[in-house]
Amino acid sequence: MADGVAVRYGTAQGRWVIIAAVLGSGVVFLDGTVVNVALPALSRDLKASVRGLQWILDGYLVTLSALLLLGGSAGDRYGRRSMFVAGLGGFVVASVLCGLAPGVGFLIVARALQGVAGALLVPASLSIISSAFDGDDRGRAIGAWSGLAAVAGALGPLLGGWLVDAGSWRLIFFLNVPVAAAAAAIALRHVPETSDDEAGPLDVTGAALVSAGVALVAYGLIEHSVVAGIAGSAALAAFLLVERRGDHPMLPLSLFTSGQFSGANLSTVAVYGAMSAAMFLITLRLQVTLDYSALEAGASFLPFTGLMLLLSARVGALAQRIGPRLPMTVGPLLSAGGLLLFSWIGLGDGFLTAVLPAVTLFGLGMTVTVAPLTAAVLGAVDRRRAGVASAVNNVAARLAGLLGIAVIPVVAGFDNGAGLGPSLDTAYPTALRISAALCGVGAAVAWRFVRSAAPVRSVTHPDPNHACHDACVHAA
Repeated sequence: MADGVAVRYGTAQGRWVIIAAVLGSGVVFLDGTVVNVALPALSRDLKASVRGLQWILDGYLVTLSALLLLGGSAGDRYGRRSMFVAGLGGFVVASVLCGLAPGVGFLIVARALQGVAGALLVPASLSIISSAFDGDDRGRAIGAWSGLAAVAGALGPLLGGWLVDAGSWRLIFFLNVPVAAAAAAIALRHVPETSDDEAGPLDVTGAALVSAGVALVAYGLIEHSVVAGIAGSAALAAFLLVERRGDHPMLPLSLFTSGQFSGANLSTVAVYGAMSAAMFLITLRLQVTLDYSALEAGASFLPFTGLMLLLSARVGALAQRIGPRLPMTVGPLLSAGGLLLFSWIGLGDGFLTAVLPAVTLFGLGMTVTVAPLTAAVLGAVDRRRAGVASAVNNVAARLAGLLGIAVIPVVAGFDNGAGLGPSLDTAYPTALRISAALCGVGAAVAWRFVRSAAPVRSVTHPDPNHACHDACVHAA
């Protein structure tokens, strides 16, 4: 922290700083939850195919995942409050464009712009808390912020479902405008500016290569373009070469010399890829096949979110005592069981007999997995590198979501020209079984690479800078 700021917890300024950070990160997390429940409405109004719905989700994830590390570096170098406010401004503009979208292509581009703004906003949100508060109060401030952000994520499916049912899917994007405007006004008035005088130059070359690589690979997978896939793979290979040789890389490759760090992130990719694809498809199944309203579909995942919020701290404490290996193995297997139950849900099935058991087992599995996973990632590096390790894990989770949504429906045989109903009838069970198998892969990777007696740090709150928080905010 360059500016000698020491905000105290419990003071008026401290409360305003937390409120600004919660509102700022809240618009991003709300946007991640409400769009899923709006997909059937988007498909009807914009005549979007399965492929179009994939792009509406992945257009956002491409830019967000590719630019998160650069966004964090920009905040350290140019000022965390400045990047936070800039991200809020960009998010407002992009959200308005989303709400006014006349067609699928326009909406996809606007969603990509949202991802760019989110890449500035998400890392700055936590950095503001970490850098502005006095060291004795920092832990309490982060806990309050992450807990409130998790509650915002939990409310997302319900609020989004209500807006879609009561008005239009466009309202879920316009909702961002007053929230982001309030966050920016509070930040400019009450949040001190902080930066890092020792921050290195931005890795613009690396950011350009990884952005192009991720976008081209996603395009190749969704659009079945071999040329785009090869070009994207080449760009990603060049990105790794640049990061290896650069003096100030956005992705320090030396982190991956730790088997536990690499294994925990591989497990993240498998489990979160499965979860993102499953959430995408289950929400469609509930609304299109079982005729749930958007609000009912969002409410169906309350048991998942409730388990995460109630039990994450206890599971994190357990992992601290016994090590992360066993929970990271058992948790994905439980989630796999929940996804298998989801794969059998079809026309005429009831909530209590079919949906509730599946969502409860799936939620229990993710609850057992995510806090130990975060602890394993942080325990694999020294404290000096905890921030970048956390950011890498967050990027791994976002990329996994992008790939899961792009790949699993294609492999399962979704027919882009058949419409949602017929595609769900024929390919949905296969897609959920593939997701379940991926969870099994995540369990096997954790058992192989994560040490049973690994040093872990207590994870008592879902932290939006780790993959852990994604499980809370991506439910539905």
